[in-house]
Amino acid sequence: MYRIKALLGPLYPIISAAIVFIILFTLSRFGLSLWQIERVNDTHGWVNIFWGGLRVDVASVCYLLVLPALLSSIFSGDHVIGRFWHVILRIWITAGLWLVVYMEVATVPFIQEYDLRPNRLFVEYLIYPKEVFGMLWTGYKLELFIGLVTSVLTVFIGWRWSEKLVTNLSFPRWYWRPVIAVVAVALGVMGARSSFEHRPMNPAMVAFSSDPLMNDFALNSSYSVIFAAKQMGSEASAFQFYPKMAKEKIIEEVKDSMNVDPKDFVMESSTETSMPTLARHQAQYQGKPKNIVILLLESHGAQFVKSLGGIDASPNLDRLINEGWAFTRMYATGTRSVRGIEAVTTGFTPTPARAVVKLGKSQTNFFTIADLLKKRGYHTQFIYGGESHFDNMKSFFLGNGFVDMQDFPTFESPEFVGSWGASDSDLYKKADQQFTRLDAQNKPFFSLVFSSSNHTPFEFPDRPFELYNQPKNTLENAVKYADYALGEFVKKARQSAYWNDTIFVVVADHDARTSGNLPVPIGHFKIPAIIFGGGIEPRKDDRLVSQIDLPPTLLSLAGINSINPMVGNDMTKEVPADKQRALMQRDKNFGWMTADNQVVVIRPEQGITTYEYDPKNDTLTDHPVSEQIVDRAHAYAMWGSLAFKDNYYQAQDHYQ
Repeated sequence: MYRIKALLGPLYPIISAAIVFIILFTLSRFGLSLWQIERVNDTHGWVNIFWGGLRVDVASVCYLLVLPALLSSIFSGDHVIGRFWHVILRIWITAGLWLVVYMEVATVPFIQEYDLRPNRLFVEYLIYPKEVFGMLWTGYKLELFIGLVTSVLTVFIGWRWSEKLVTNLSFPRWYWRPVIAVVAVALGVMGARSSFEHRPMNPAMVAFSSDPLMNDFALNSSYSVIFAAKQMGSEASAFQFYPKMAKEKIIEEVKDSMNVDPKDFVMESSTETSMPTLARHQAQYQGKPKNIVILLLESHGAQFVKSLGGIDASPNLDRLINEGWAFTRMYATGTRSVRGIEAVTTGFTPTPARAVVKLGKSQTNFFTIADLLKKRGYHTQFIYGGESHFDNMKSFFLGNGFVDMQDFPTFESPEFVGSWGASDSDLYKKADQQFTRLDAQNKPFFSLVFSSSNHTPFEFPDRPFELYNQPKNTLENAVKYADYALGEFVKKARQSAYWNDTIFVVVADHDARTSGNLPVPIGHFKIPAIIFGGGIEPRKDDRLVSQIDLPPTLLSLAGINSINPMVGNDMTKEVPADKQRALMQRDKNFGWMTADNQVVVIRPEQGITTYEYDPKNDTLTDHPVSEQIVDRAHAYAMWGSLAFKDNYYQAQDHYQ
């Protein structure tokens, strides 16, 4: 050991730490692979996971240690400056060890929840410590305890170990120090880049499978989170990740796909290029404008609805499906609540970036149906049992047409409060009170009512319905409670004065725990969506529908003629099969499905692949798809980023 220390000199602590970190990453990767051995075997992924993982691990430790390597080369020594630097180095190594160990320990529960390594969600949740800590304390006490014990032990062991690393070192003569520093930095930069290509190491370089989790196994969680945080700093765009397509071609394909008569596009020279999808939309209903209420259900996928092929956990939704206008092939645009909010309030298409709810440029002057309706004299409100600042909802809503935030601080003596705020029963009680008040004032209203009880740790009050399973606080029971609370609200609403004047839609924001080994797990994007209320006849609609089709449909049913930039279909009209489609975004993977189940998937730096979807077995099979369909899918994958960048989705006062 002394000879090795003498040979490596001031770089001995750095190299030793690097080796230990790589060993820890590898052991964790091996454990995760054994845990998910069937999926690893299905992708023949052992070599790819560990070879790619080694590249990522080397890059990670180089990024972490290249600066201390430089400073050690210059400052290490048996003198005041050297001893002071060794204290800083010990702190650095201990902190690095804690980061490596803690992130790998946190990986298992994160995979159980999201079927991915910790990523941008891990970072975003840190912004909301109150809500997230409440959730963790209620539902993840064991995980918190393990994390705390692991952290304490890691820091203790790391500090003792780092002391041994910096003792009895040998130091070179002063004229060798610049040479050692240059060599250390050069090797560190080469290792960090892990490539002689134009772009340095990134997750796409080690991606090998259509199963996103298997690609994540080739990363380590420290790298995954830090890379995600870096990407958040410079918002993602489809033009960064997907194959190129000319701007003119994108606009042409999107406009051709819209179920709009060409003469209805606004052709004024001042707007034709600035808002190419801006068009006149005639409402199907032409009577007195009606109220619009969107009942957005947290994580309530079709897998929980018997009528849609799922388990029998949503009897009230099943009843509504037979009583209202039910879409049997409705698909969510994403896997997060803000993506669902984006779709149902703005009709904006999904992108590889965060939903527009969270992007800086869209916080004001961005088109929403709330803004459109506010300008028609509607009272626009958001009703939510939690804190409306979560996920930046309050900022986005108030900046884009919502005037009334009825969130947790406005609830008077709620019956039950969990980690995410007031229960769904309290939520719907509040909604009924609001609608009754506004109706009595003869004020037309638009309201987005967002449930939250079906969210980990699945807390809800006792109610007279049979639990689906035991113990009480399970996903299935939370779903059944959410369904129960919804059913009670619908019963009350049917007897209300506002019922006949209101168009309701109940729709999920996304499915729960979107997982699977498909690049876009289509079965997990299927969600319930039912329109009901005064004048809505029972109907089961088997057309293929996307969440972005709901806003134009609701405006049409409510009697709102408008000029707007939404590209979704008004489902009150005949929609040709070739214009029916579902758009699905899973992280940076974009999926496009046609009415006859042809699928196009576009992935970062992996190009375009085509499949045929089997809805019965929820499988994708490699299958050729026509160039026309591929071009249309490609255009829509690019459209959201183009529209956002070039301001195609601005609110326009004189067009509303």
